[in-house]
Amino acid sequence: MAQKIPFFELFTDFSPDFDLRVPLNAAMVTNMVLEPEKRTMTLDMTVRAEMTDATRETIEQLLARSYDLKRVSICVKSTAEAFPDMMKNAGRKVSGGGSVILGHEIAKGRVLPISELTPKAGHVVVEGKVFKFDCHETRRAGVWTMLLEITDYEGSLIIRRSMPEREAVELNGRISNGMWLRVSGRMELSFDGKDMQLNPQDIMQIDHEERMDKAEEKRVELHLHTRMSNMDALTDTTTVVNRAVKWGMPAIAITDHGVAQSFPDAWHAGEGKIKVLYGCEGYFLNNIDDRICVHGPQDGDFSTEICCFDIETTGLKVAHDAITEIGAVILKNGEIVDTFQTFVDPERRLSPEIIGLTGITDDMLRGAPKLEDALHAFLDFAGDRPLAAHNAEFDISFIRAGCKKCGIPFDPTYLDSLIFAQNLLPELTKFKLDIVADHLQLPQFNHHRASDDAVPVAQMLAKFFVMLEQRGVTRLQQINDEMTKLRPLGAKRSRFPKHIILIAKNKVGLKNLYQLISASNLKYFKRVPIIPKSELIAHREGLIIGSACEAGELFRAIVDHKDWNELKRIASFYDYLEIQPLGNNRFMVRDGTVRDDEDLKDFNRTVVKLGEELGKPVCATGDVHFLDPEDEIYRHILLASKKFTDANEPVPLYFRTTDEMLKEFDYLGKEKAYEVVVTNTRAIAEQVEDIELLPKGKLFPPRLENSEEDLNRMVWGKAHELYGDDLPQLIVDRLNVELGSILGKYDVVYMSAQKLVQRSLECGYLVGSRGSVGSSLVAYMAGITEVNALPPHYRCPKCRNVEFHAGEYGCGADMPDKMCPVCGTKYVKDGFDIPFETFLGYGGGKVPDIDLNFSGEYQARAHAHAVEMFGKTQVFRAGTIGTLAEKTAYGYVLKYLEERGKTLPKAEMNRLALGCVGVKRTTGQHPGGLVVIPQDKDVTDFCPVQHPADDPNSDIITTHFEYHCMEANLLKLDELGHDDPTMIRMLEDMTGVNAREIPLDDPETMGIFCSAAPLGLTDDDPIVGKTGTIGIPEFGTGFTRQMLVDTQPKGFDILVRLSGFSHGTDVWLGNAKDLIMSGTATVNQTVGCRDDIMLYLISRGMDAKLSFKIMESVRKGKVKRGGFQDGWVETMQEHGVPEWYITSLSKIAYLFPKAHAVAYVMMAFRIAWFKVHEPLAFYSAYFYRRSQKDSFDADMMTRGLDYTRRKINELRNKPTLTAKEEDLLVTLEAVYEFNLRGFEFAPMSLYESDATKFLIRDGKLLPPFVAISGLGESAAWNLVACRADGREFVSVEELSAACPKVSQTHLEQLRAMGALGEMPDSSQMSLF
Repeated sequence: MAQKIPFFELFTDFSPDFDLRVPLNAAMVTNMVLEPEKRTMTLDMTVRAEMTDATRETIEQLLARSYDLKRVSICVKSTAEAFPDMMKNAGRKVSGGGSVILGHEIAKGRVLPISELTPKAGHVVVEGKVFKFDCHETRRAGVWTMLLEITDYEGSLIIRRSMPEREAVELNGRISNGMWLRVSGRMELSFDGKDMQLNPQDIMQIDHEERMDKAEEKRVELHLHTRMSNMDALTDTTTVVNRAVKWGMPAIAITDHGVAQSFPDAWHAGEGKIKVLYGCEGYFLNNIDDRICVHGPQDGDFSTEICCFDIETTGLKVAHDAITEIGAVILKNGEIVDTFQTFVDPERRLSPEIIGLTGITDDMLRGAPKLEDALHAFLDFAGDRPLAAHNAEFDISFIRAGCKKCGIPFDPTYLDSLIFAQNLLPELTKFKLDIVADHLQLPQFNHHRASDDAVPVAQMLAKFFVMLEQRGVTRLQQINDEMTKLRPLGAKRSRFPKHIILIAKNKVGLKNLYQLISASNLKYFKRVPIIPKSELIAHREGLIIGSACEAGELFRAIVDHKDWNELKRIASFYDYLEIQPLGNNRFMVRDGTVRDDEDLKDFNRTVVKLGEELGKPVCATGDVHFLDPEDEIYRHILLASKKFTDANEPVPLYFRTTDEMLKEFDYLGKEKAYEVVVTNTRAIAEQVEDIELLPKGKLFPPRLENSEEDLNRMVWGKAHELYGDDLPQLIVDRLNVELGSILGKYDVVYMSAQKLVQRSLECGYLVGSRGSVGSSLVAYMAGITEVNALPPHYRCPKCRNVEFHAGEYGCGADMPDKMCPVCGTKYVKDGFDIPFETFLGYGGGKVPDIDLNFSGEYQARAHAHAVEMFGKTQVFRAGTIGTLAEKTAYGYVLKYLEERGKTLPKAEMNRLALGCVGVKRTTGQHPGGLVVIPQDKDVTDFCPVQHPADDPNSDIITTHFEYHCMEANLLKLDELGHDDPTMIRMLEDMTGVNAREIPLDDPETMGIFCSAAPLGLTDDDPIVGKTGTIGIPEFGTGFTRQMLVDTQPKGFDILVRLSGFSHGTDVWLGNAKDLIMSGTATVNQTVGCRDDIMLYLISRGMDAKLSFKIMESVRKGKVKRGGFQDGWVETMQEHGVPEWYITSLSKIAYLFPKAHAVAYVMMAFRIAWFKVHEPLAFYSAYFYRRSQKDSFDADMMTRGLDYTRRKINELRNKPTLTAKEEDLLVTLEAVYEFNLRGFEFAPMSLYESDATKFLIRDGKLLPPFVAISGLGESAAWNLVACRADGREFVSVEELSAACPKVSQTHLEQLRAMGALGEMPDSSQMSLF
């Protein structure tokens, strides 16, 4: 071997793990000796870094195994010493400046392609775009890790550095995704040795030259898909709209496949900056005139002579295949009067498949007429008669193409017997020639021979004429109109839709578009949402209709070589015609549909000619599916996940500039290219009005009679009932402020929630509030929430005396008991000090969102009550959109690489996965969300509707838009089903205790949050631990129990803060916990909920509105992502806000609302009270909920303390647990505590156990039948029903016969549980 060959060029199909690829990436094979007889191979190889003997031996073994060799020997020489010199000349010189982020400016050196890096590359300089950034504190206090991943689109790289907290804080907000960086540092192996990474020394932000549209007059893209085109496109809506704005384009269209779900994002991104054209690429089914029976103008009655013909060919593609036989007959008055047959020389050999199908051989065609002679003979035979064929488009297209090639005029009138059959024989499902002939009882014939197939065409046509005459049709030109009536509306079987572009011209058009999308989902869905032509015509007003891509009706007709008049007829339906770059359609060259690019150009030239003849604008569109050329790989991965065989073929569907598009169409000539790319696309955009998608900030509530008066009366009435006739000024002022923002605008929102809550309470189920609704005192007075937002206070339930203690206590529950000094009655303690602004903003600027937790058992009734209030046609389930998550996308990437035998570095795999994230996979429904349309509006005034998950059999209808998009415009009722209200109801029923009267300062209950002693247990049990909160909502997980141990809460307010810690993101770990454990701050001083920020900053003397703004920015993670706004830090410092507090705010990604935390903790505290004071009732209710989730196996749970302890330790010692095992561990811990407190399960009883509930019997819990593994509720209730009226069973045999839903396995389990006692198996008596 005289040359050096890169290792992987020589061994292309050798795919070792990544850790072996690293040393081989730069390896060069300098000599190779292969001895086939001995099956041995010897290699001489140079590598850049030293290779260990173990690595070399592993490679030798893998090569031998891969190539079926007995032995492979590799002689390795290292060029490590020379490598730095090699790298000196690699890459390109550093150029251009930038801003330093870390270290110093990088002004010298050479920028290396990331794909060429190795772990031994030493000191390198790279440039790339950030796609992942994280900086977090490690387990070692004060030590932080920065993790950065960048790409230059040739490869991707992990950049990792440990740093002190000071450096980490300085980095905060300075690096973000999408930024281009220049980084210098040293290459090294990752910690696990399986990857490589760069340890950075210097980091700079640099400018990166992006594609720009530099044309003086910009084009408009009229065909663009976003991530909402289901698993097909990757364009981020906001990004592409901003790109169009940056490029100076006057407008941009959004045309996803069959949906409008990107409209809200496009509207927000383009508002005031660019005109957004709202459209979609519909799945169009021409159910009117797509395949007409009679083509052409020739007329005559049914006695007119017709030439019925058929052809045989070498294949199905007009561009590549040739005619081999033409057969024809003349039909006159229902009789065949003449025949014709000729073979045709195809000038090629026939394939075995064609010979087998037709029976025509090469010998039969030897000496046959050439195409031109055969065509002349056939056309002379046909004369000026109309032609007819079965599936005539196929036969006519070959004849037309042949005539064009030979210069023979050909413009016939022709009939298609296939279309006759489809419309006149609806009882058939298939319409092949032999099937139709058999159905019409025609004589047998030799199918797939043109000379024979022409005969049944004539015979069936004669029968079809008789059928038409019975319908009053007697002439050829009357047939098409009659067929339109016969064509079944919306019949979808075996009919494949075409594509069509619909763009809303104005608000009327937008509503019509929504109605079409709704109808396509609700009435015509089959695999895709189909829009029949009849529906489109009915809703055409205000729409601009384009002919779409190669899958459009017009383009398909051109590809199918339909005649010019037919093309004009099709094109006349559209408002503009589309052509697209050749690369979009080059798959037709690859699959043999056309010969080369010249054929594709001819297709586009035909469209242009049609536009000129019909006076319709022709527009060049990109059919955009991704933003930039380098994004194409993401679409390959998506298509591969859908098993497309051509997933890896290039299709450059990126967003092109004006000049890029002009270059694509330069073959049309400069003037025509400019017309189709710029002039016409802008003209279409100018026809479209600026459309406001949804009225900004305007709520359209439904009507509830007297809602404003009822709410006002109810609120003041309750206020006087609680606080006396002479209300404290603080309450008067607060209610006036709130009601001023609510009445006349949002009163229906409040009253609808009030009615739902009241109905639930009447049915015996408490309702928990979620979100910020507890911030509203009006909501408390109306009975919507139990959370009183007033500052902590005492109130006398008798004389209504009130004492406020703002600032002294965190909440009223933590105040000491006190007697009323006026009348001596014990005070009620209340108030959680929550500002109203967190709910409606300053001046009521936010639309209220009232979220409620109903009992899971009651949720369906709550939904039904909402429908009852507003009407079935006005209430819809809130829609959701399920997109591709990172974990799933990573799986797609792994599969994609595996199928192609590739391995990539972890960073590059991460990039590919992130590139696919966010693409729509499916739609769904919010578990509790309902959207209410006002009575004087239709839902399509706001959005389309559909079935969830594209399920045409579902009876649920959801909003098409994700429900958050419309929450400022429509009433949304969030009615979730929740375990806590269900459990409270069960506990109340079992004990007779009214949960609402449980004091929130009960000392024994508060005690279990910092000790197990109130449960009668010690704090040294390794399973129960140092708290008693197993099974308590909010505080029962290992994470929250440790939080309780760390903070030792002594008051209700601390529990509220802990709830905020646990629900927030980056609030506890690496933040509040460190401050508390280090003694820097107390629990009360740290930030637990969003409201804490506003109240604290106001207490420091800061302006209330600024405090609110800072709170809103922190709680949404804006400060963490982009830093504080200018001047905020200085203002806080001027008002004495400590640095640790400011730093803490900068770390927070999400904060929980205090009202939400209070509502959750109130429910949790009440349940905890039952655990302390009514333990058997608590465990009964808790285990019932576990069994409902299929998480209680009676056989396992009733084996006693020692078994349960061993099982828990076994699970805890596992390195990882499955979701099922984690669920099992939760139940086992509760069972262990139950046993440790001295409680036991009674043996299951056939005659006493309930179907689903744990019954209290003699100080024990009696498990229900559903606690048996695998025994469902249906079988459990079957057992209960069988023992009705005191029936007793004499044998298992009798029991089995009486309870058919209970399997033999379940009966064996019942016996094992002791439920059957001594019951014998059989009813038969033994005589011996």
